[in-house]
Amino acid sequence: MSILKIENYTKMYGAEKKACDNVSLEVESGDIFGFIGHNGAGKSTTIRAVVGVMDFDSGKIEIAGNDVRKNPLECKKVTAYIPDNPDLYENLTGIQYLNFVADAFGIGQEERKERITEYAKRFEIEDALKNLISSYSHGMKQKVAIIGALIHEPRLLVMDEPFVGLDPKAAFTLKEIMHEMCEKGSAVFFSTHVLDVAERLCNKIAIIKKGQIIANGNVSELIGDKTLEEVFLEAVKDE
Repeated sequence: MSILKIENYTKMYGAEKKACDNVSLEVESGDIFGFIGHNGAGKSTTIRAVVGVMDFDSGKIEIAGNDVRKNPLECKKVTAYIPDNPDLYENLTGIQYLNFVADAFGIGQEERKERITEYAKRFEIEDALKNLISSYSHGMKQKVAIIGALIHEPRLLVMDEPFVGLDPKAAFTLKEIMHEMCEKGSAVFFSTHVLDVAERLCNKIAIIKKGQIIANGNVSELIGDKTLEEVFLEAVKDE
């Protein structure tokens, strides 16, 4: 079942420059889908369009069968987004922020308490949740942003460079959670520069170069007997 479908997505910057050109890909239930490319290739631009924070010029994006332009609220109900540099409310404590997110998604008191407790324990930040977010390190903010993203049990988790700033144990925990989500029928779509992680973690990848998809499919089929790093460097060698 398709969770995310991007069809002929094009985004212009000015009258001449195409940031993304006719991008098409599909993320299905159970997929951990890696989105790979150099800086400026169009990864973040595509991700922002998917989660509804950036408009686009042509094409269509659907989440769980809903058009992101025509039914933005329905899309947001089932989607979670973690940007590469989470911008949280610094004057709230961690627990206040997570309760604010839970309120926004209409999560009941018992459910939210259970989920926050579980994830805070797994990311080892139970004690820190009572402190102001302004006192947190980048890694701590990232952990709170992840918990906030998971609190409504999204069908689609979208992340931009999610492992940047996470310590090795937190990165391992996030990978575990990604697998658990997909086993329940959700899907994960994320950009990364860490190719060995993508190779081990993802079942599907797409490589974007100068705004265009140049490779897209199952990891095993795309790389064959090579490494993902070798395939990627070969694909973008003339950049």
